[in-house]
Amino acid sequence: MSFLSYLQDKRYFLLMYAVTMMFVSLIMLVSMKGHGALNNLAYMNGGCFLFAAGYLVWGYFYRKSFYQELQAFLQPKSEGDPVRGKTPWVNPYQDWAIEALPAPQNAEQELYLELLRQLAIEQTKEKQLLHADLKNHQDFILSWIHDVKLPIAASQLIMQNRAGKTAEYLVDKLEDELSKIDSYVEQALYYSRIDAFSRDYFITEVPLLAIVKETVKKSAKVFIAKRIRPDMEGLTHSVNSDSKWLGYIVNQIVANALTYTENGGSITFRSEDTATEKRLIIADTGIGIVAGDLPRVFDKGFTGVNGRTNNRSTGMGLYLAKQLAIKLGHDLSITSTEGEGTAVTVHFMKVRHYNDFR
Repeated sequence: MSFLSYLQDKRYFLLMYAVTMMFVSLIMLVSMKGHGALNNLAYMNGGCFLFAAGYLVWGYFYRKSFYQELQAFLQPKSEGDPVRGKTPWVNPYQDWAIEALPAPQNAEQELYLELLRQLAIEQTKEKQLLHADLKNHQDFILSWIHDVKLPIAASQLIMQNRAGKTAEYLVDKLEDELSKIDSYVEQALYYSRIDAFSRDYFITEVPLLAIVKETVKKSAKVFIAKRIRPDMEGLTHSVNSDSKWLGYIVNQIVANALTYTENGGSITFRSEDTATEKRLIIADTGIGIVAGDLPRVFDKGFTGVNGRTNNRSTGMGLYLAKQLAIKLGHDLSITSTEGEGTAVTVHFMKVRHYNDFR
């Protein structure tokens, strides 16, 4: 900072000084007469000017070291950008940049430096979250590409070995693989839209029976192939929700139940109405979940013991279902006994208890 810049910052002090001196001089001229009055006036103005100038010069040099260190810290440290013709600002101190700032000389500077420290801490946290989200996104994309290639490769094998097969057999097998591809694409679509959820939902009264019937219809082929019986007699309630997003949540739960239920098993759908909430309970007679995996089944990418023995498990279905349920103001919980089955409950909080739930 130059001395002229420093004086510009002190312009209000200089203005106040000038007004004060004019007022005092006027009072002296009115109250005193003769040649001595002019001398006193000149001595008073000269002395005050020297004191004020001394104060300004002393203040400038006192703070000059701080301003010089701060200016040096903010100077660009890289070579020029040959493309843009500008010198980009590169912080040479990396994460400990704030610690390298000069020590404050007064309370005002201390406040500004504390503000910079807080901003740096918040920026570091946001950067870490962004890096974690980016890594999770990259991991999901890599996993998704690997998964979606499997049904594509299977379809190619079916076509290459079509000799001797009937058209009905080939169509049936290709439909199965297309269904898997469709499921993976739908999962990627919902995953990509989860952050923009607030712009795409419409809450209405939704009959749970209609949602479940649509899901069972969508997976009818698997129900029939595995001879799994859907029991929907206990579905009697309606809930306030978005039918599209709720349908996807139920689809993911049912897909998991179908994957881990042996042939000839059953999946039961029932609803309950309590004082605080309505519930949709989806219970299967599958292989169940080991107790150690149960607390983590809603974590992103977690496949657990069952997932490692099933090549189709991506660990994303229940994660997406849980995240969407929370965004809708619902919740998911799960109970399971290894070897006996699993029950997933969708909780629909009633309006008067919604704030307690949140």
